[in-house]
Amino acid sequence: MADVKWIKVVTDMFDNRKIKQIEKLPAGDSIIVIWFKLLCLAGSSNEQGFLLFTNRIPYNLEMLATEFNRPLNTIKLAITTFSEFGMIEIINDAICVCNWEKYQNTDGMDKIREQNRLRQQRHRERQKLLLEQKQNDVTLPVTLPVTLRNALEKDKDKDKEIINKGSKKDKINYQEIVDLYNDTCVSLCHVNKLTDSRKRAIRSRLKNYSLEEITKAFQKAEASDFLKGDNNKNWIADFDFVMRDASLAKILEGSYDNRKAQSSGNKNSFQQNSYDFDALEKELMRN
Repeated sequence: MADVKWIKVVTDMFDNRKIKQIEKLPAGDSIIVIWFKLLCLAGSSNEQGFLLFTNRIPYNLEMLATEFNRPLNTIKLAITTFSEFGMIEIINDAICVCNWEKYQNTDGMDKIREQNRLRQQRHRERQKLLLEQKQNDVTLPVTLPVTLRNALEKDKDKDKEIINKGSKKDKINYQEIVDLYNDTCVSLCHVNKLTDSRKRAIRSRLKNYSLEEITKAFQKAEASDFLKGDNNKNWIADFDFVMRDASLAKILEGSYDNRKAQSSGNKNSFQQNSYDFDALEKELMRN
């Protein structure tokens, strides 16, 4: 997930009762500096306020001491103080900034929402063209975006997708998979950088799944309210989560699908699957 380039800080924050109490501590100035560093690190992690070194490894005290260039004892004092004052909480050994949404830049988030709106509009237009193509059973229209058209044409001939385990040449078009995800999963976290770890994930999944199955998984993820943030933590799935072996299997099996309500009184009502979010968080930390 891309990091947040801004955090919002009010000008009267030093009138806050908690900040005033911290200033009176022996190492108050250092603790306040650590608080600002903590907020910036949470923004860099961009995981709903969680401090994660990677999407699998949370920051511990020793790692924070190295990251912030502060003595370990000072870090311990700061974390204990923040926890007692309700500024952070520890969830499954991961530090999480409380009320993280209040530190988000409203104007910046509005720009992101507008970008997402435009992406969704383009996605609907592409889906409409695909539907017309299926109904008419003709050649793919040339008006389709190049990346999506190439992906669909390539999927017609799977022999063209070469995964040569013994060859030194890598024939996988990684960017095409990322573009397909960004074009399809418009409500999930956008991929801005194709890292080596993401290439490894793509390469591993293509050993067991066809491009058609991966495309279907992207479509099902986009249709899942839970993966789009309709959960008790407002957590939104990202490319790294979707491309995990276990996650991809569960998505294709329908584990994250929305479920129709069983009530006979309202045929149009829907309800989301009941998920154990704590179990999902443990899986995210473990994998």
